[in-house]
Amino acid sequence: MPSELVNLSNLQTLVLENNRLTGSIPVGIFNISTLGILSLSNNSLQGNLPSSIGYGFPMLQFLHLDTTNLSGVIPGSISNLSQLIVLELDENKFSGFIPGSLGNLQLLERILVSSNLLRSDSSNEELGFITSLTNCRNLRALGFDKMPLLNGKLPASIRNFSTSIERIYGYKSNIQGRIPKSIGNLSSLLLLSLYGNQLTGPIPTSVGRSLPPEVANLEVATTLVLSVNQFSGDIPSAIGKLGNLNYLSLAQNQFQGSMPESMGKMVSLQTLDLSHNNLSGLIPSSLEWLQSLLYFDVSFNKLRGQIPSGGPFENFTSESFISNEALCGPTRFHVPPCPKISNHHKSKTTRIVLIFLGIIAILGALAVFLVYLRYHKKKDRASNDNALLSLGTYERISYYELLQATDRYNEGNLLGTGGFGSVYCGTLNDGRKVAVKVFHVQLERALKSFYTECEVLRNLRHRNLTKVISGCSNNDFKALVLELMPNGSLAKWLHSPSCFLDMKQRLNIMIDVACALHYLHNGYSTPVVHCDLKPSNVLLDQDMIAHVSNFGIAKLLNQEDGLVSTKCDVYSYGIMLMEVFTRTKPNDARFNGNSSLKDLVQSSMPNALYQIIDANLLQEDEEHFAEKLDCISFIMEIALNCSRESPRERSMQY
Repeated sequence: MPSELVNLSNLQTLVLENNRLTGSIPVGIFNISTLGILSLSNNSLQGNLPSSIGYGFPMLQFLHLDTTNLSGVIPGSISNLSQLIVLELDENKFSGFIPGSLGNLQLLERILVSSNLLRSDSSNEELGFITSLTNCRNLRALGFDKMPLLNGKLPASIRNFSTSIERIYGYKSNIQGRIPKSIGNLSSLLLLSLYGNQLTGPIPTSVGRSLPPEVANLEVATTLVLSVNQFSGDIPSAIGKLGNLNYLSLAQNQFQGSMPESMGKMVSLQTLDLSHNNLSGLIPSSLEWLQSLLYFDVSFNKLRGQIPSGGPFENFTSESFISNEALCGPTRFHVPPCPKISNHHKSKTTRIVLIFLGIIAILGALAVFLVYLRYHKKKDRASNDNALLSLGTYERISYYELLQATDRYNEGNLLGTGGFGSVYCGTLNDGRKVAVKVFHVQLERALKSFYTECEVLRNLRHRNLTKVISGCSNNDFKALVLELMPNGSLAKWLHSPSCFLDMKQRLNIMIDVACALHYLHNGYSTPVVHCDLKPSNVLLDQDMIAHVSNFGIAKLLNQEDGLVSTKCDVYSYGIMLMEVFTRTKPNDARFNGNSSLKDLVQSSMPNALYQIIDANLLQEDEEHFAEKLDCISFIMEIALNCSRESPRERSMQY
């Protein structure tokens, strides 16, 4: 960095991130009193921060020095930067103590000190810096992950964090002891990531807002990752009250007892990982109600009994259930069939034979799975790198520009959240409105989702697919910048009381979706299976033209793919056709394990069809009632053909 920069005495913004700068930072830089933003992230600098850093920046609001190779201690004077909003010092070689005086930064909203050699300056076993930071009443994000030298306990004072805190990253930092019960006070917490530590004891009941009522709750949380610890005891049944949770991972712990039946109430859940524990008993049939569940893993436990077969379980494979005690169910799960109920007890010998055969089947499936996994991990590493390289063909947009575009990811710009990330509305420097999809980089499946979207979208171009404008990727941040769809999702237009679509609009939208599927399945050298086709993943532009979005779990088919085919999308398209014209969700409360939206449509054909169609579309006393009913009847026949039980029989006429 040229020393002449210090002569820019009126400089307000200095952004030199993502370059190949080397050497030390000119000391005079830290005396430019007009600076409000200093970002040197992702360079190969060296040296220490000057001890006087806190005295020369009276106006500084944003300090980004992450991934710069800096070393030494974090000066205590940094707490004099009274206007500081964002402090990022992660991915460096800082050592010594985390200054307790950081709690003096009253305006601080985000602080990341992850991936350093820092310790906690505390006279006891607790992480004292957390106590000091509870004075920062505007704090929304705190990151102290990947710091094995911390070696302390979470203090009970964590309850004093303001209700504004949304994200806490503390994984792989050698944190010990128990999670304080007072963690439930953080009522705005969206993400708590503490996996890969030495935590022990049960999960606090306050996480699920159990009694006593004075204990606050985490009801708004969308992500909870407590895997790779030493938690024991039962999974609290109150966890079922986390109705907004999208991602729950309790894998690789020592949980015992049965899976709570209340988990069936976690209607937003998309990922549930309870693998590698000591869970016993049955898999609750209530989980069949979780229509949003995409990933489910209870392998390596001691579960027994029948595997549920309805709802999301129709899409799971044997990998979700390997190495359990005595599960039974459909043969596709590689478990023995469940014994039929009869008046005569089967002999003990027969039961032993069934269990023995089940063990052989499970071990065989495990061996095949491990070989498959080892092969594809190597394959995925190469494809992930290629996917990231492909982002270079799009225009480059920096992390800082995205920060500005979304007003520092302000809640007012939040369009929606999911298990793998959040989507924000933003305005780029040139005035363009965009959607910024930010991935939770600490979640392995979220990273896989990011790489998948890069791989799929880099080669696809179609008027009915979401358009990628750019991508932003580094070690701690990954996002896709997409064209903003001002009319939101099809789900909003179907199920919001203030929205309405007439018959022609609904038909045109579903034709658009069919065109997108035809292109994905036939218009590219390698067929693409979306795997998650539903109204919330169909976005509408200003002209109400439909665009299929969210390719986070899509599949690029090749000769080795046997579990997924384009027929999966055809089935989803049929179900969506039914939802669009009946305005009834597939997971509507009226349906139970023995009935479905498809059953409702099938049983109403043809004479009672008008009774289940959206009343806004069809009235018996209106003109052209018969013609409209014939049209909808034909559409429902297409829907039923698309959703036949046998994939071979599903219609491929887009």
